[in-house]
Amino acid sequence: FDRRVPVDLPDREGRLAILKVHARSKPLDGSVDLGVVAARTTGFSGASLANLLNEAAIVTARRDKDEVSISEIEYALDRLQVGLEKRTGMSNQKRQELVAYHEAGHALIGVLEDGYDEVGKVTIVPRTNGAGGFTLFMPSDEMQDSGMYPRKYLEARLRVALGGRVAEEVIYGAKEITTGASNDLQVVADLARRMVTQWGFAGDELSYTAWESPDGSGMMMPKMASEETQEKVDAQVEKLVNKAYASCKAMMVENRAVLDAIKDALIDEETIDKDRLLEIVGPKAGTGATVVA
Repeated sequence: FDRRVPVDLPDREGRLAILKVHARSKPLDGSVDLGVVAARTTGFSGASLANLLNEAAIVTARRDKDEVSISEIEYALDRLQVGLEKRTGMSNQKRQELVAYHEAGHALIGVLEDGYDEVGKVTIVPRTNGAGGFTLFMPSDEMQDSGMYPRKYLEARLRVALGGRVAEEVIYGAKEITTGASNDLQVVADLARRMVTQWGFAGDELSYTAWESPDGSGMMMPKMASEETQEKVDAQVEKLVNKAYASCKAMMVENRAVLDAIKDALIDEETIDKDRLLEIVGPKAGTGATVVA
């Protein structure tokens, strides 16, 4: 009775099949495409998907509606992923503009990066988890299932994570950047270090080996590199991040008009989806925007 059978998380087709089962007892209107919902729920278990539709049904009842629409499903999805909406502070126009530029920076770089995750939605509505807004990306099931991420993708991820901070600097100047990029910079630090110490992306300078265990180099972790090598590791991490920052800034400056257009749309509409974002970016993006050295 103590035997455990591990069950992998479902892929997109599996999530769609699970959603269809749990949707049988819920009246869905014509706006709901379960295939789209399946694409947006990468990493969800069967129980999480059931909870999602149950939450959407509860929201539908609270709104005194007879059928569940995509609006209720998206509300439930955002609640599960990033917390409840928090409307306090929305009247502060300066704050709204700052958050709009920050999120527009992430979204713009995400769209311009060839082969990167699709942008699902961008919003400047704050959340109870402390986020002033967020940009939702829809990761590739294929890459997530294989666990194999190309260097091109990882370098793009660095630039996308830096997009918010870079947008602040381009718009307001280096002296007016804020603490809003705190979580983004943690992502950048962790990813760049893994690229150097665990995945051999600085092999020409450091040799093609791992310099840290998958758990990092904390006090209880085995020491795999000398102090001299650690200094070289730090230098290579810095080199990766500085290159990503410079490339991101060049893309942002080249597409400043598009950045402003996304910001304006966010202030007017608060939330924009993938189609609306592509409508803004499409005709205005610079032709050389995706070429990164």
